[in-house]
Amino acid sequence: MPKLSLHNWFQKKKENKEAENPNEKLDIPGNLWIKCTKCRAAIFNKEIEANQKVCPKCGFHFKLSAHERIALILDRGSFKEISTTMRSKDFLNFVDSAPYSQRILRSQEKTGLSDAIVIGEASIGKIAIGCGVMDFSFMGGSMGSVVGEKITRICEYCIDKKLPLIIFSSSGGARMQEGIMSLMQMAKTSSALSRLREIGIPYISVMTNPTTGGTTASFAMLGDLNIAEPDALIGFAGPRVIEQTIRQKLPPGFQRSEFLKEHGMVDIVCERSKMRDLLIKIFAFFVNTRK
Repeated sequence: MPKLSLHNWFQKKKENKEAENPNEKLDIPGNLWIKCTKCRAAIFNKEIEANQKVCPKCGFHFKLSAHERIALILDRGSFKEISTTMRSKDFLNFVDSAPYSQRILRSQEKTGLSDAIVIGEASIGKIAIGCGVMDFSFMGGSMGSVVGEKITRICEYCIDKKLPLIIFSSSGGARMQEGIMSLMQMAKTSSALSRLREIGIPYISVMTNPTTGGTTASFAMLGDLNIAEPDALIGFAGPRVIEQTIRQKLPPGFQRSEFLKEHGMVDIVCERSKMRDLLIKIFAFFVNTRK
């Protein structure tokens, strides 16, 4: 059997991924229509936007950018970003099909973000909070040293200001291009959250599709309340990897939000249209009980 070079391996993986996830945009000038990833229905783009990027046919939740989620959930104009100048470093001079340094620059140009998370202070229902929002479009929302440091900083900010914290996760896991530097962020973020808990500051984790790998195995599953959007993929290893490892077929809905709620790993599954109202009630409860 011929051996695959590293480049060919990545190329094959890319082709398989493209075959399984065809382009959601339809071949229509102006991209006026979009094809739902789940039900494959063709939907008018403006209809999707008006419905908070949720398919009106089947309820599939499309991905949101960090700033789209901020605009949707938080009080208008209240978000004040902190730690805006941090940039990832290519510690290992890592090269797969492209140098890591180039991947960082491309993602920054594509998204307008410095890395895969933005953090800051905001309000929701006029309640002041600390907030972190991940963006999957920045290298698959992968957690590298900058993401770990920003989460640690927003935890420390909330400790100083005595603010409750919320983090919206959307991630494929730890960033392989940073090796052990990315893996150590699992312990770093978990330690920072433990300091919040020690002084009684609430932390709400909201998991969106997907939240996997080292992100799930650290800060995403450590909330005082763990909330998920419907049908979000949440887990450490992906279902295909598990099936190939144990050589068994997994049960229907395995690692989806509803399955995890049924088995006690998620507290609430909440539709996007109801998320803001739910979070206002939760934070109001925490604020009132601390008085």
